[in-house]
Amino acid sequence: MKEKKTDRRVKYTKMVIRQSFVKLLKQKPISKISIKEICEDADINRATFYAHYKNQYDLLKQIENETINDINQYLSSYDFKSKNDVPVAGIERILEYVKENSQLFDLLLNSNGDTHFQQEIIKIIGKQHFIPIKGNNLLKKEESEYIFYFLASGSICTIQKWLREGMKKSINEMAELILGISINGIKFFE
Repeated sequence: MKEKKTDRRVKYTKMVIRQSFVKLLKQKPISKISIKEICEDADINRATFYAHYKNQYDLLKQIENETINDINQYLSSYDFKSKNDVPVAGIERILEYVKENSQLFDLLLNSNGDTHFQQEIIKIIGKQHFIPIKGNNLLKKEESEYIFYFLASGSICTIQKWLREGMKKSINEMAELILGISINGIKFFE
């Protein structure tokens, strides 16, 4: 019983630290954020912070890793290779997760974020949606990789714009837009 209380306190402490960090990250780049600021905002002492994280970069890395694990877990129930599953539904699942965590994604994908995180998201998109490109017998492996990175990077930029604009378009509209442009290019708009 005592172990569960400790777990709850640790979870709460980490949550407060992360909320303070995200709040500060909205205001300035990570290089300008001090541990002292995070601790003051979270109302904890430095020893508590260092019990969980090495520094602000380690904190960011852990947030990114947990987010990537969450996305993978969130998508694990969906069969992307099934002929019966509509590809747009898979993109919708990713966008649902992004929307549920929009504040965090806005920071991680936009101005104060980390390019490593963006690369990990590109890998997830690739594994889930652009696998058929690699299986295309008409394309060489190198060509299919270029196409994959072009499409995945474009998808990330589209999601960034969607986040910056306050997610005015629905999840379904965005999923159809991303998939439509990926398959048809500018002909999608004709």
